[in-house]
Amino acid sequence: MKQRYLAPILNQSGTGLPFAGGALHFAQCRLLGRAGPARVLSIAEARAQVPELLDMLQTPQQTIIELPDPWPVIMGIVNITPDSFHDGGRQATSAAAVAHGHKLAAEGAAILDVGGESTRPGADPVSLDEELHRVVPVIEALAADGLKVSVDTRKPEVMTAAVDAGAHMINDVTALTHSPDSVSCARDLAVPIVLMHSRGEPETMQTMTDYDDLILDILDDLSARVDACRAAGIPQEKILIDPGLGFAKTAAQSAELLRRTADFHALGLPVLIGASRKSFIGYLTDTPRSEDRLPGSLAAAMWAAQQGAAVIRVHDVPETVQVM
Repeated sequence: MKQRYLAPILNQSGTGLPFAGGALHFAQCRLLGRAGPARVLSIAEARAQVPELLDMLQTPQQTIIELPDPWPVIMGIVNITPDSFHDGGRQATSAAAVAHGHKLAAEGAAILDVGGESTRPGADPVSLDEELHRVVPVIEALAADGLKVSVDTRKPEVMTAAVDAGAHMINDVTALTHSPDSVSCARDLAVPIVLMHSRGEPETMQTMTDYDDLILDILDDLSARVDACRAAGIPQEKILIDPGLGFAKTAAQSAELLRRTADFHALGLPVLIGASRKSFIGYLTDTPRSEDRLPGSLAAAMWAAQQGAAVIRVHDVPETVQVM
């Protein structure tokens, strides 16, 4: 487990070094660790004290499944579930989900994230057979039409069936911990994998929001999952990370994670941010209904982009594309 992390303080002015070979730059860094409070370092200080960590921040990141440049990439959400927190039941049939996927792609989504089991806090689990029944026909149809598809699942059997059906990517809210077979399955499938930070199960996760240090605890947890994947033979260039806004996080904690998006670049991997329509936006803006959270969602997406997020996962694709 890493003891220290170096995070860029990003700017759009072209000052300093280019971050990850892209358009954002940084002239200062934050050195994070448990030995004391974070310290702001100049480039010269970082080069003298932690040169390997500084090099990691400059290394170009993989664009993942031949996605367009420049980042951020917009990932459109295709939920085939009756109980997702915002769009549950709207794509209740395969035909409706496929049509929705095509609509999102036409509006500018570079990836379609297809999910058949809600993992929102409090959601009930879905059987393997039901999840397969929901996602496989949709993935087959979308992939056959040449669209890039991700499967949002925590079950290795669904990962395998989805990739066999044409999925290009796996998005696992448990960071490959739900099953003992998840890591080896992802390795054998050899597609990019999103490792998201969470704790517990959907039924229990919101009772598990105590952290010694919110950012460092999540960095340590994600770092351990990345190490486990690499040890199993998953190449680093196939790994993305997601701090997991709303998953075993209070609303205030989710807002803090969003604010400190750039700190997660300390792992040297592409960062995915999923803030769209989530309850922490309602907490910040006094909008209890998810239907009223579009402005806050767009603000969150723009902030994530300015903080170097590689992929932004959203319900509202055309609005987000216009903001970008």
